[in-house]
Amino acid sequence: MPYLLAANAADEAKAGSRDALFDDDDDALLKSGEKSEKNAYSSDAYSSASGIKGFVQFNVARDYQAPVHWSQMMTRANVSSQGNLGDGIKWKLGARLDFDAVYSVTDFYPSAVAKDQRLNLYLLENYLDIGAGDWDFRLGKQNVVWGEMVGLFFADVVSAREMREFILPGFDLIRIPQWTARAEYFKDDFHAELLWIPVASYNRIGKPGAEFFPFDPPAIPGVATQFQDEVFPSRNLSNTNYGLRLSTLKNGWDISGFAYSSMDIEPTFYRQSVAAPQPTAIYQARHDRINQFGGTLAKDFGSVVLKGEGVYTRGRQFYVSSPGDTDGVVPQNTLDWALGLDFTLPAETRLNVQVFQRAFFNYDPNLISDKQENGYSLLVNHKLSDKLEAQVTWISSLNRTDWLLRPRVAWNFEKNWLLAAGVDVFKGPPLGFFGRFDGKDRVYSEVRYSF
Repeated sequence: MPYLLAANAADEAKAGSRDALFDDDDDALLKSGEKSEKNAYSSDAYSSASGIKGFVQFNVARDYQAPVHWSQMMTRANVSSQGNLGDGIKWKLGARLDFDAVYSVTDFYPSAVAKDQRLNLYLLENYLDIGAGDWDFRLGKQNVVWGEMVGLFFADVVSAREMREFILPGFDLIRIPQWTARAEYFKDDFHAELLWIPVASYNRIGKPGAEFFPFDPPAIPGVATQFQDEVFPSRNLSNTNYGLRLSTLKNGWDISGFAYSSMDIEPTFYRQSVAAPQPTAIYQARHDRINQFGGTLAKDFGSVVLKGEGVYTRGRQFYVSSPGDTDGVVPQNTLDWALGLDFTLPAETRLNVQVFQRAFFNYDPNLISDKQENGYSLLVNHKLSDKLEAQVTWISSLNRTDWLLRPRVAWNFEKNWLLAAGVDVFKGPPLGFFGRFDGKDRVYSEVRYSF
């Protein structure tokens, strides 16, 4: 199944507005290539007098399937500031501190997991913007958003992601900015973007035994399973990432195309077999160089918005179930595509419907995936009052019973305050995209104060 994300909150949401209740959808709409219009870098986007803004958030979650346990007691503090230095130079700084007390007050998880996830400090976007006529340059740690779809990552190939909570956090929490030199050219309805990432970031997947560790290989009779530490690409010129994206707006059609070469932000688990002293399958996460070519489109038809995107990936390795395979992976080129319709309905209601597919070329029958993996997503959002909203997200495979259901309500009970509660339900086979977390169903609540 293609890489999915169902978000819960927009980047830098403003509490008190409707967006503050369910910013996941509006963030996904806005993330259409970040719509890099020239005025995004104008004085309206920055203040000459810098100010501090951010949020403090507390999340608590409890898994209600056996073994019943607390899975999160997270406190997050996020701060950022931006300003204008004059002469066309602007800046932004940001950081977040996460502390999850579940690893201090319970002993449910292995010590390596507790050490990895108890306390984390993140550098967020930290960059300089430099304007020069029709060109804009952004230097530093930044998000580069190329996708068009609501709640799905296909063409969004650049930013790494925080995956230790799977796909459950919002976009403002899940994206890991890249250290990037980015140049953008604007001329009428044409936009060109070039980027170079000298020091890449990669998806954070956690340690074996974590709540959402992504890989649990099927047991091989008589063979033990062991994991080695993840291997990251060395920092040299050959392992840098670079890309080009071109876009235009013609007759209401927003169309883009891109080419991107990178060390894969997603890890592949390689297998090594050891016979003595005990037969053991040793797995290690590694990152290979891949090349990706894709495009996006969007068109507004009044109350209906059409979106689509596709990306062809060459060079990625995939896990195979055959124990006799030497390293447990095979190279496969893939095409991921998605089409979606977003409807604005009466009574403050919004409906989003999407279909998507991953197609494998030179398909290896030992893959755990079918030759074509098909799926769909539904999202319904309804504003119950000025302060209360309800939403249901459903993402499912069409090949098998493998789905995620996420009902959620959010209450903006005071200015700058948001209280939300929801349920995350996973269903599917042990190797399914969602089914691997079949025992991780949870109820959760969160409160956020934005400033």
